[in-house]
Amino acid sequence: MTTGAPPPQAPARSRARTLLPLGLAAWLVLEIWLLTVVANAAGGLTVLLLLVGGAVLGATVVKRAGRRAFANLGATFQQAQAAARSGTVPSAADRKGAEDRNGFLMLGGLLLMLPGLISDAAGLLLLVPQVRTALGRAAERAVERRMAAAPPGSLQDAFQQARIHRPDGKVVQGEVIREDAPRSPYGPGDGQRPPLTP
Repeated sequence: MTTGAPPPQAPARSRARTLLPLGLAAWLVLEIWLLTVVANAAGGLTVLLLLVGGAVLGATVVKRAGRRAFANLGATFQQAQAAARSGTVPSAADRKGAEDRNGFLMLGGLLLMLPGLISDAAGLLLLVPQVRTALGRAAERAVERRMAAAPPGSLQDAFQQARIHRPDGKVVQGEVIREDAPRSPYGPGDGQRPPLTP
């Protein structure tokens, strides 16, 4: 019997992966309990009407948010094409697509479509523009904090580096040329590449 290296340890589960199933189970139990309380107080027909009304309102909100997202996407492409033709940079007022927070609007619609009173209340709360704006800013700050703390060489670090641009918003195309590399008549590189011909 040989003694080798100990078997590799399984990675520790994160707190979110441990608490998420418990939170979902508690949420489902609370939703069912609230529906039974409302059914006992107001009747089963009232609960059915609430659920159907929430589903219809949620579907309407998701449809409207989807249309607005496609309209914003089309407007963004048109602004980018116009800016490329004229050589100007769109102003912050022109790029207000991020302020619409369509993702949170769609999430609100999906929460309304889910059967349950707590999800309906959360969905209705997300229909308020000020709530969507505050949540969007908080999410942006959280993502930027996480990306700033990313170790060098990680995917998050690469994304952060890709977001770096000049203050005026222009992207500067470039090529890295090593000074210690041997010069080639064909440009930077090892000299093995033939010249490009039309």
